[in-house]
Amino acid sequence: MSRPVPEPIPGSVDTDTVRAAAKEFLELFQAENPKAGRMGARVAAVMREIDMTGTYWHTAEELAFGARVAWRNNARCIGRLYWRSLQVRDLRTVSDAGGVAGHCFEHLRAAHNGGQIRPMISVFAPETPFRPAPRIWNEQLVRYAGYEQPNGRVLGDPRYRSFTSELIQRGWRPPELPGAFDVLPLVVETVEEGPQLFQLPAQAVHEVPLEHPELAWFADLDMRWHAVPVISNNRLVIGGVSYPAAPFNGWYLGTEIGARNLGDSDRYALVPEVAERMGLDTSDEATLWRDQALVEINRAVLHSFRVSGVTITDHHTESRRFLIHLEREERAGRRCPADWTWIVPPMSSSQTPVFHRYYDAQNLVPNFFADPDAIHRALQGGPPAFL
Repeated sequence: MSRPVPEPIPGSVDTDTVRAAAKEFLELFQAENPKAGRMGARVAAVMREIDMTGTYWHTAEELAFGARVAWRNNARCIGRLYWRSLQVRDLRTVSDAGGVAGHCFEHLRAAHNGGQIRPMISVFAPETPFRPAPRIWNEQLVRYAGYEQPNGRVLGDPRYRSFTSELIQRGWRPPELPGAFDVLPLVVETVEEGPQLFQLPAQAVHEVPLEHPELAWFADLDMRWHAVPVISNNRLVIGGVSYPAAPFNGWYLGTEIGARNLGDSDRYALVPEVAERMGLDTSDEATLWRDQALVEINRAVLHSFRVSGVTITDHHTESRRFLIHLEREERAGRRCPADWTWIVPPMSSSQTPVFHRYYDAQNLVPNFFADPDAIHRALQGGPPAFL
């Protein structure tokens, strides 16, 4: 790979902080990669580079290791048992909006893998003292539009009503007949080009139509969801180097779709309609009609993905697997941070083994971080990072 030519360091860079983070990371790399040999010469070279430029360039091996450990350290993810399998696409020389978008579309195709979802990350140009890194505005590469209706309701995903309105103002043209699952364009921003909109190619967006194993009418609801959950606005931080554009994916946990995206009252709010079609008594909360309907929505999601041959997992299975991961980390002498509010599934929580214990919630690095300004852009469609 042909790396960018480093430029002289600006006077405002805190090189001491970068040096300390780099040294800590390189020591971790050596400790877990003993075949890499002694790191003295490498550490010295990195320190010189930081002194000259305010940052440094990871080797391909360091980048891959750092990205995998960032997944291992991410306290919000229950699927970390597979962290070693993460495929790392080293795209650090890509910094233009069109290049980032094109590689994101290729990421979706490659990660889908005919339905056998591959955990994957695409790492684009890093933040440096002499040039800001590109930004991806969208929370995930595939997100559905939310259209404000005259009656105050939203057609599509209400979470993205403001984002959708802003993209329309920026020139995006929705389909002539808007629907509940219109894929939003990808927004990539660079300091030179500003925010640029890119329509996702149809062949990059793999979706699963939802049906129920027993309730034939469920297919008439015309619900679907996309197959590959690529989180695209988190910042990857490895050894003092920041990568704001580093979209990554595992595969879906069924409750992410069934209990949250489709079930939440401020998202697709499918529970009341399913309950009505099931003929449940909705006159009293004590009948637990919400619980019954929610279970059937989640059954439909798991069934549909499996019928379509797309990787997915259920919350009971993944909870047990997470505890296997936790035990492995403890045997390796490592802490395993976990955020209880994210690890415990949003339905049947007490029936899963992850519910009945406490966790270490301390953030470790390398890791993925959610920047407040990135979260705001993903929901509101601005303001741009580079004004």
